[in-house]
Amino acid sequence: MPQLTALDAQFLHFETATNVANIAGLAILDGDVNRADLQALLEQRLPYVPALRRKLAPVPFGLDHPYWMQEDDLDLDYHVREIGLPPPGDDRQLAEQVSRLHPRRLDRRRPLWEIYLIHGLRGGRMGLYTKIHHAAVDGIGGADVLAALLDLGPEPAAVPLTVSATGPTTGPAVEPERDEPPPGPAEMVARGLAHLAGNPAAAVRFVARAVPHLDEIPLASRIPGTRLVSGLARRLAGAGQLPELPVLPAPKTPFSGPVSEHRRFAFVSLPLEEIKQVRKAFGVTVNDVVMAVCAGALRRWLAAHGGIPRQPLVAGVPFSLRAAGVAGPGNQVTIMTAPLAVHIDDPVARLHHVRHAMQRIKDRFSLAPARWLREFSESMPAALMGLAARSAFSLVGQTAPPINVAISNVPGPQFPLYMCGVRLLTHYPVSVITDVSGGVNITAFSYDGSLDIGVVTDREMVPDPWELTVHLRDSLDELRDAESSPPQ
Repeated sequence: MPQLTALDAQFLHFETATNVANIAGLAILDGDVNRADLQALLEQRLPYVPALRRKLAPVPFGLDHPYWMQEDDLDLDYHVREIGLPPPGDDRQLAEQVSRLHPRRLDRRRPLWEIYLIHGLRGGRMGLYTKIHHAAVDGIGGADVLAALLDLGPEPAAVPLTVSATGPTTGPAVEPERDEPPPGPAEMVARGLAHLAGNPAAAVRFVARAVPHLDEIPLASRIPGTRLVSGLARRLAGAGQLPELPVLPAPKTPFSGPVSEHRRFAFVSLPLEEIKQVRKAFGVTVNDVVMAVCAGALRRWLAAHGGIPRQPLVAGVPFSLRAAGVAGPGNQVTIMTAPLAVHIDDPVARLHHVRHAMQRIKDRFSLAPARWLREFSESMPAALMGLAARSAFSLVGQTAPPINVAISNVPGPQFPLYMCGVRLLTHYPVSVITDVSGGVNITAFSYDGSLDIGVVTDREMVPDPWELTVHLRDSLDELRDAESSPPQ
């Protein structure tokens, strides 16, 4: 049975009453799904979805990272819940319900997921809110979990789908093997002590590997001389010249600093074809357009709430470390920081600023993938990780947050999918905000010709995230207008 990696365990350890590591999705279905039917589908598909049938097996005295163990008696009545919206059952009521559900911590004595069927949505639709802990999956892994419950047509298949932006494939026709049980308490302790003895060496290795890449680490990159030291270390190591990364001090904004216990959520869908038209007109990527749309929306919001800073915001942008087409358990992700040009008034200039910044990061990442987050986690003794993670989050969040906003764009399938015979209309990500990353998270997922965007905010910092969804639409319109306008 696998043990949590150090990075997986970090998502458990940094949790407090205000920093909660739930990642989720809100699916809108074109009809009502029966709870019993969904539970029956889960019973059929669970053998193919390890993340849904595993729970934590802690190591005695916290000497090492927990293991996963299979839950043989999964209580689907606990994990699958249903609620109803009062009339009129509009989108804002649905989003408010998700706002309440999302920050509630998951019970660590059970498999770390919950599904809510939300009935009563206007127009005969239904909401399906699926929440899973970040320790179990990253963003791509979470999409794979949802995909295991979906089908290409109204008739459920015998085995689950694997879906991606390129197309669907079916899973294996044979029953997956049963998980091996975790080691017993005595063996856990022995392994934990062995890992503890090896941690000083791991820390030394991390420092040696980290020095050439200090300019990638959000806080370290702001220390004077970091760029010089990193470049010198790379040359001494024979790594050659790598593209320089921008120095990014995060300006103060109304959504910077420690977050509260309360969340707000809003969502919007933008036509993917319009985004592709902008991409083609300006010779950029779809992700560049998404980032620029977010920059324009945040610029408009800041203009109405305290003023636009004179420098770019700093966006935290997740990058997958997975090999193309290769699935795997847990978190295989790192985070890079990118300037978000809210200080530029002209939308086209803003787009090209974003394109240039993202290209530099991609060039750097392609030559030397940023693995510092995983390696830093592995260098820390497991017994001290919880206290260290919580203390670091609190200190950094209160003194010098390195990130203003988290933005992510996940490509998805461009064909319709079904659950329990009902068509999936849209799927909005519901992601994480923390003291370090700031009080706004904008995550996009492309599906069946649409870019579905979920906006999570801190209730105290950004009380009405629907303002941002309106600005996202306006920001795309602004780029469309610029694309169709003749050059001056």
